[in-house]
Amino acid sequence: MNNSAQYAMGRSEAETKRLIQNARLYDEMTRRFLLRSGIAKGMRVLDVGSGAGDVALTLAEFVGPDGSVVGVDVDTKILETARDRANRAGFENIQFTAGDVRYLQLSDNFDAVVGRLVLMYIADPADALKQLSTRLRPGGVVAFQEVDLALHKGLAGPETPLLGKLIDWEYTVFERTGAHVDMGTGLYRAFVEAGLPEPTLHLETPIGGAAGWPGYQQRVATFRNLLPLIEKYGIATAEELDIETLAERLRTEAFVAKQPATLPPHITAHAVKAV
Repeated sequence: MNNSAQYAMGRSEAETKRLIQNARLYDEMTRRFLLRSGIAKGMRVLDVGSGAGDVALTLAEFVGPDGSVVGVDVDTKILETARDRANRAGFENIQFTAGDVRYLQLSDNFDAVVGRLVLMYIADPADALKQLSTRLRPGGVVAFQEVDLALHKGLAGPETPLLGKLIDWEYTVFERTGAHVDMGTGLYRAFVEAGLPEPTLHLETPIGGAAGWPGYQQRVATFRNLLPLIEKYGIATAEELDIETLAERLRTEAFVAKQPATLPPHITAHAVKAV
């Protein structure tokens, strides 16, 4: 959508790959969220901010061949990846469209509108939800999943200083680019201010301490893409980050401190549009 924050991760093949890897780490919680939200067979669902298509692919499973998914994103190039993945997976019930969802010629009788990590980049999330809800039939579902970087700041203690630094640096980058760093907890306000019913909320985060936990490599991929802005804003230097040894240092810190590492927590919210 327009009037959005800068996308801190940049637009590149490396970022597309990171998005797909990240989606795998959050996949189980997203599936639980969609199930709780009432996404079911035969539904017609609008997926906002589809990116590489991960949520749309999952939605296509939920709605089955009798349902359909329309995925929208402003990034034309990344939708090429989404279409290719949908084709390779054999889904015939997904359509991807490039553009601002507010102005595209789309139906106004969707059974659900869904988004993951979208509202945090929009200047006025409540207004966005209000506009998106007009795409729904009465009784349709509004369901969004957002990160909360502010909450993440409380998940690192003195025993894990490296993890704490990374969390602070990430928070600062997103704050400087204009993103809503507390969008997760902000979902409640956004739903209510949009005129929607008070949403049902859940909080989850990937957490692990084992040597093979994939979250370490995901932190590397994230900070590799954040590094240009970290340096631009004077938050830290490439030498301080030392990306090539970052995963091993995080593993060692977790092992020595006997404290697991965390990825940014996600909060989910869903509500049913009044009939």
